[in-house]
Amino acid sequence: MNKIKKITKYQLFLPIFCMLLVLCINIIHDIAVGGFSNGLDFFKITMTNGLMGGRIINILSRGSEIAILAVGMTLVVSASAGTDISVGSVMSLCASVCCVLLAGKAAPQATELAVPLIVAVLAAMGVGCLCGMFNGALVAHLGIQPMVATLILWTAARAIGLLVCNDLIVYVRNEQFQALGNYIGFFPTPIIIAAVCITVVALFLKLTALGTYIQSVGINKAASRITGLNSKLIIFLCYVICGLCAAIAGVVAAGRISSADSNNIGLNYELDAILAVALGGNSLGGGKFNLAGSVIGAFTIQAITTTMYNLGVSSAVTPVFKAVVVIVIVAIQSPAVKQAFAKINARRASGKEVERA
Repeated sequence: MNKIKKITKYQLFLPIFCMLLVLCINIIHDIAVGGFSNGLDFFKITMTNGLMGGRIINILSRGSEIAILAVGMTLVVSASAGTDISVGSVMSLCASVCCVLLAGKAAPQATELAVPLIVAVLAAMGVGCLCGMFNGALVAHLGIQPMVATLILWTAARAIGLLVCNDLIVYVRNEQFQALGNYIGFFPTPIIIAAVCITVVALFLKLTALGTYIQSVGINKAASRITGLNSKLIIFLCYVICGLCAAIAGVVAAGRISSADSNNIGLNYELDAILAVALGGNSLGGGKFNLAGSVIGAFTIQAITTTMYNLGVSSAVTPVFKAVVVIVIVAIQSPAVKQAFAKINARRASGKEVERA
């Protein structure tokens, strides 16, 4: 029993358990449909027309955008004890800016790049940072609740993206641009981009004191300010990083579909990003965080989405299922539930002591 308690207290227990549970459901479903040999197909990696494929690879590729968003969302949740619900709309806006710059006068359909790809990508990242600065200023300096503050761009950013695209879907059918969301050689580019983003942020947090500062501010903002930390600046930086992550995810999403579809890029992705943080074992009340848990949670969410489709569940119902998962996880993390479990454990401990006596 003691070993089980130690395992369950491990911070990555929840995301790893959820991931294994989803994998088991997939395997059981495949075995039920096509026998035991078919159940192992989930882990097969194939090469089709010189491109790496398979269900695992597809989950990693499709889940890369959520993983990138989850990195920024983790920092925001930890520092401000709130969520940035604008990330999906910011994705859409940044994708629109990138595609419009690349298409130039040839919009809404272009095959040649009007500006160098790096210029358009940097412009999109700049817009993402500006959005993050806007959200950060409202939360850190004006003291507005995070969900209320980010509700502004949740509503406005997608609409601004539509204005940038002149209410059209801007297509950029260029191999350089398409490679951002598809393949470099035989390997999926989104996986590489997500790995780079996660590694850079993880190393930055490890090699500097920012990670400790973020957790300190999240645990007790007033105490952190007394010790000399600029809590407002730290929260502000977290929102800027979150906006930057949303911009990168938006460029990847646009490259995947070779266009800026402002109405659909990043739609409901804010829910996935929040769920990834929660599944990662991170408290939505701020404080300590685990970046690895959020990343595992992000890919678990994509695996859940893929599983829903395999089971024949309508795509319209999938967000409802995710919302239920969020409610359950938040309820488990609530002080009332934790106190209830603590009381139960205390009663069991006292009962064992009575039996021994």
